Amino acid sequence: MPAALWRTVGALVLAVPLAVPLVGAVPGAARAADPPSVTIDSSESGPGVVRLAGRFTGAYDVSLVVNGERIERARVSDPDADDTGTWTHDLDVGEMNGEIEVYAKATVAQTRYGTWSPPLTLRVDNPRAAKPEVEITEPADEARLTRPTPVRVRVAGTDVRSVRVRVNGGPWQRAAGAAGRYVALVNPARYGDVMASLEAEATDARGHVTRSATRYVALGAAKKRRPEPHRQDRAMWIWEKASYNLVLNPGSRRLLETVLPPGSTMYLGVDTYMGRDIIEDARPELRDLVAWAHGRGMKVHATVAGGTRPPYLGTLSRYRDRAVGEMERVLDYNLSSKPAERFDGINVDIEPYILPWFTSSKPDLQIQWLDTLRAMIARRDASGQPLLFGPAVPRWLDTSACCTDITYGGTTRTLAEHVQDLSDYIAIMDYRDQADGSAGIIAQAAGELAYAERIGKPLSVVVGVETLDIATSGDPATITFREEGRDALEAELAKVGQAFSGSPAFAGIALHHYDSYRELPTVWGPSARWPEPPADSRPPTGVASPPEAVAFDHATVDLTYGRAYDDTEVDFYEVHRSTEPGFTPGPGTLAGKARGLSHTDTGLLPGTTYRYRIVPVDVAGRRGPASDPVTVTTAATDLRPMVVESMAVTLDAGAAKVRLRVVDKESGQPVAATVRGRFTFSAGRYVTVTADADGWATATSEALKLPTGEVGFAGHRLTAPGHYWAAAYDRDKAVTARW
Repeated sequence: MPAALWRTVGALVLAVPLAVPLVGAVPGAARAADPPSVTIDSSESGPGVVRLAGRFTGAYDVSLVVNGERIERARVSDPDADDTGTWTHDLDVGEMNGEIEVYAKATVAQTRYGTWSPPLTLRVDNPRAAKPEVEITEPADEARLTRPTPVRVRVAGTDVRSVRVRVNGGPWQRAAGAAGRYVALVNPARYGDVMASLEAEATDARGHVTRSATRYVALGAAKKRRPEPHRQDRAMWIWEKASYNLVLNPGSRRLLETVLPPGSTMYLGVDTYMGRDIIEDARPELRDLVAWAHGRGMKVHATVAGGTRPPYLGTLSRYRDRAVGEMERVLDYNLSSKPAERFDGINVDIEPYILPWFTSSKPDLQIQWLDTLRAMIARRDASGQPLLFGPAVPRWLDTSACCTDITYGGTTRTLAEHVQDLSDYIAIMDYRDQADGSAGIIAQAAGELAYAERIGKPLSVVVGVETLDIATSGDPATITFREEGRDALEAELAKVGQAFSGSPAFAGIALHHYDSYRELPTVWGPSARWPEPPADSRPPTGVASPPEAVAFDHATVDLTYGRAYDDTEVDFYEVHRSTEPGFTPGPGTLAGKARGLSHTDTGLLPGTTYRYRIVPVDVAGRRGPASDPVTVTTAATDLRPMVVESMAVTLDAGAAKVRLRVVDKESGQPVAATVRGRFTFSAGRYVTVTADADGWATATSEALKLPTGEVGFAGHRLTAPGHYWAAAYDRDKAVTARW
């Protein structure tokens, strides 16, 4: 990042648990004419905690990005409901040590995209949280070992209790040594003629465990293999909420077979999820899934990102080692597994253009991204494995001003062309809902296909389309096939296939993503049909661990719970809420449905004690046993709750119309709130309207395209001075109009 633009706001040195003075703040009050922004203005240290504070304007939903490791929500104050206010956050630094980078980020009110602060650097002096630093110093990367060879490990840290080494994910072998230098002997004859991964880990007296970067070597007469392109039609992204089910709940694979035919490709999410790592601690189960897919003629690509939270920070040079580490996790898994159990490729989803300074910092961030991709590919090459390497890229990477005339490696090209030069394939996120036209799927992919043909890369362009319900993106009505349904999707994809059938570079079509595609009917409305689920003989189990609940503020509760299992698939988890002790879950207590193992319940009342129970539901609609209850109490607030008292959706002149009324929940008096939301099912238009003095607000959808359908309306934000939206108490939330 250019230092002049993205400087360090301030530096705070902390001796945990002692409090010390703060250093540095950005002064100045926000002005109404200022562009959307969020700032970190001050930091104040306390025992084990740093209180951070700042401002936002033209934005909402402030959160903190902490060292690329996690995202934490800030508490905001905007009593005037004008998207300008202040925020605070108490950052727990009790388990941190060294230099910590913190960003504030917020959602821009008008566009619903992001804005970020410049980074703040904290320097935390907390020796008890320091972890060992581990590095394999010998043998060299890509060395050939033909005789017993010492693996030398350097460890920096205090109170190191053990150092271990392993080869190809096998048993850990204790390394001998002291004073930071350790050695273990590796005998190539034990492993045969194979490419091998060498890993080391160190454990200190406080239980901190650190893993080294991997060294890749050739044992005996092993030879490296180069990847060979293969067709990827249909490919499908399967993210962790579903991929972990496929790995840990084998019956889930029968559901996958209903939408993903033999010979297709899975882009399987393998990031850690809810504290579990399927690559490291569920390897037998993961191997079983990959072998199962190969038995059906499928290919499986591991989908990885930047190893950071959020993932796109992994493109920055500061965090590049984490992106490389994500690559090595997959490579090391493959080397530990039999050929039938190995991934065929790596699909990389880093997406640094989400960072708001991607354009203004041109070409700095673009070059950092290319360097990160090159570093990841270098690890694949060092390992000698034939995995295809394929980044996901946006459709405009060859035309937008941010991405043209990029000089890299001595040549000036579009960013898309540089990525294609480096990679074995690209998966274009060609997210539009029609094949034809200048902004259609075909036109937006033509440039990448033409370039792939020019440089002689067959089967190297996958065209991806969207089926997700893009509720709050910049243009939800045009991005996705969610509104049109599966019949329209297939008709448009047939056009795409026909248009590119003669191109040797065309590898196929990818669908984003598995869960949303399963939920997509043929068409919305009275004639809607969905894929028939497989036979299911029994209800799911209860959740493996009872729910835990934390009240974030006066209106929000965060819930987590253990996994349930089923002979087919746990489709979702019902979240039941009540203020009554000992309540029994039923239709009247249903607060929401969650696909994964967490849920955020919003729009609650302040100072109120709630009880929650979780009920797993399988794809056949069978409900498992309810969990034990958990109790939590929300915080207090001076804001008054407002609700949608009534809502109706009607059809009018080829469009849908929503009419709703906002009132103060306690008094029933109307509230002239600003209502932001979008039409649903067969429509997708996002609207912003202001309720009149009687609390009524009306909005109209885009023109409805199909002769049959269904339309509803989902509120996104309701704001009014002195009020907050108690959405959990809205009425008529599920009303729709069908034709």
